[in-house]
Amino acid sequence: MTAKDTMRAKGAQVIGTMKEVVGKATHNRKLQAEGKAEKTAGHGLDAKEKAAHRLRRH
Repeated sequence: MTAKDTMRAKGAQVIGTMKEVVGKATHNRKLQAEGKAEKTAGHGLDAKEKAAHRLRRH
């Protein structure tokens, strides 16, 4: 996993969390759902990169 990919995944998670929190605070369901989706995508990128790294090591 490269540092760039790690930062991209973590960045998506942080931005998603922020959108989700702002959506909850402002009662904006669309923003909340968008944040949740972006956070989930960040977790998916992170898992994909970790799996690829494990396969390359063996």
